[in-house]
Amino acid sequence: MSGFSVTNVRVFDGEAVVDANTVTCSGGVITAMGQAPPAGVEVVDGDGGTLLPGLIDAHVHPTEQGLRQAVSFGVTTVFEMGGAPRSREDRARIAADDQLADLFSAGLPLTAVCGHPNELLVSRDELFWPDGGCRPEAAPIPGLTDPADLPEFIAGQVRAGVDFIKLLAEEGTVLAAPGLPELSENVFAAAVREAHGHNKLVVAHALTYDAALRMARTGADGFAHIFLDRPPTEEIVNAIVEAGMFVIPCLVLNRSITGTTGEDLAADPRVSARLDDTWLRALRRSFGTWPAGDFDSSLQTVAALHRAGVPILAGTDTAAPDEEYGGLAQGASLHHELQLLVRAGLTPIEALRSATSVPARHFGLHDRGVIRPGARADLLLVDGNPTTDITDTLNTRTTWRHGTPAEQRNGTV
Repeated sequence: MSGFSVTNVRVFDGEAVVDANTVTCSGGVITAMGQAPPAGVEVVDGDGGTLLPGLIDAHVHPTEQGLRQAVSFGVTTVFEMGGAPRSREDRARIAADDQLADLFSAGLPLTAVCGHPNELLVSRDELFWPDGGCRPEAAPIPGLTDPADLPEFIAGQVRAGVDFIKLLAEEGTVLAAPGLPELSENVFAAAVREAHGHNKLVVAHALTYDAALRMARTGADGFAHIFLDRPPTEEIVNAIVEAGMFVIPCLVLNRSITGTTGEDLAADPRVSARLDDTWLRALRRSFGTWPAGDFDSSLQTVAALHRAGVPILAGTDTAAPDEEYGGLAQGASLHHELQLLVRAGLTPIEALRSATSVPARHFGLHDRGVIRPGARADLLLVDGNPTTDITDTLNTRTTWRHGTPAEQRNGTV
């Protein structure tokens, strides 16, 4: 990889704007900041724009096309919060392809037999008998049949090369599927102990208040969502603070679940120019499974957690372009999430941290999420100043993943 220097820029290093207007990279890493470009390197004039670390989406379920699209929106790393097992060879191929977002995965999540997310993958009639009994053979995601098998489940995940463990506590009410089978709090707590014994981070799914309260007692390291069935209380905020957990709110998802489409994002020409018709159709729809919900309560929850000092990580829960579960688009929705985090009370700089240094730190990735010598050359150059106007993150000029610029499309990155 040839060297290059980005000059005439404002540099947000993942934590703050720093006193440097030039960043030089070589061999896929950042080699210098604030120094004149060395002889022989390509010089990129930032024209007064802002250079950011490549963005991190801390909650996705991507296809390969989605990984490519993520990079086109400046998202260079994603955390896959559960999915079909990926072979080591496939993951190595993705890691080597600088046109795809780098991927860290939970692999198969821990869930009950016929539990979430199976109801999103097959019909209820396929998954359950008329009397409500479960059809395990119809469930694409296998569940834990016997708590005694838990140690082997976690050990098997570790052998498969997962980066962290995902736990699913989902009764289904806010997803229009009430009564889904769930594992007990004790089983989840045992899973956390097993995972920590293998030095694996544990992230918990909980979309309702009661489930979140239970999962906060398990010892899990973070939440992959915030609850959306009621406003926050001092009880739940204190429980999360005392547990020392981080939170990935996925506000864009809660907004969609409560019935608001992504039409406002799709109408932005900086978004529509980079999405095909399939993604645009999905973005203009919504989940709409909990229309009785009040999205403002989700904003209040983020505000309360933020005031209490809970680390906030930006994530979207974006998957494939499915109109039935719409309102989201790979790459684009992370920018929307940053806007909603600011609406919830974070400053633009705090929101930018939530998609750069904060997720990198909490997931133990010390080579990215920051701009400093020795870090990966995962970078995003935008026009404007997103440290004061968060919507400027969509003014994408160039994305570099490991020092390689993203392919151009429609005159934009």
